[in-house]
Amino acid sequence: MAKRIEAVDLDAYYGGFRAIEGVTLTIEPKSITALIGPSGCGKSTFLRTINRMHEVLPGARVTGQLLLDDEDVYGPGVDPVGVRRAIGMVFQRPNPFPTMSIYDNVVAGLRLNGVKKKGDLDDAAEQSLRSANLWNEVKDRLGKPGAGLSGGQQQRLCIARAVAVEPQVLLMDEPCSALDPISTLAIEDLMTELKDRYTIIIVTHNMQQAARVSDRTGFFTIDGPGTPGRLVEIDETPKIFSNPSEKRTEDYITGRFG
Repeated sequence: MAKRIEAVDLDAYYGGFRAIEGVTLTIEPKSITALIGPSGCGKSTFLRTINRMHEVLPGARVTGQLLLDDEDVYGPGVDPVGVRRAIGMVFQRPNPFPTMSIYDNVVAGLRLNGVKKKGDLDDAAEQSLRSANLWNEVKDRLGKPGAGLSGGQQQRLCIARAVAVEPQVLLMDEPCSALDPISTLAIEDLMTELKDRYTIIIVTHNMQQAARVSDRTGFFTIDGPGTPGRLVEIDETPKIFSNPSEKRTEDYITGRFG
């Protein structure tokens, strides 16, 4: 079941450095939200705060609230592993487990969660690969290494791996930046199909991609080197790209800065 996400006055730190400051936004379920902005403005940091990947780094911490259907994922007693199970992530470069087969890549998370029955694993593998529009391409070589697939196929394999554990939210950090245009369109089509079941947030430097796939777009920026990233505005994607409320957003989109 897709979940609603709400950040309330969220700050993220790396040691003494505040990477993002005062982020407040709401992301509705079963939608695609794109985060755009110049390099170093905190988009990826914010994405990683949502599933508590940020705090994996030594000295990293978060203040404020990050709510998943009204439950604070940073609340006392909340298990970070459970949060990451509910909030899947796909990274910039395809990262299939190199020593594992296609099949084992997809079911790795299920096995970690204690699923052992072969029939259940087989069903989940097929369903997840179908969800990622990859089943027909790999069904006859499930035992072959996942690393032997093309870049676009590897990224779809990573998406299949992420959805196999049935998360409620799917985070995508520049998922197409390492892919060719045809593979990029395949991933974009896939995102549009998956939003019926998940809340999807995508960080992208490709503004055409944001305009094509997202329902809402948020613009982050920084005031200068060493300053924290801030969310300038978030709104319906057509409005952000045609009539943004903030001049800084308009300047970025029209190429006048960043």
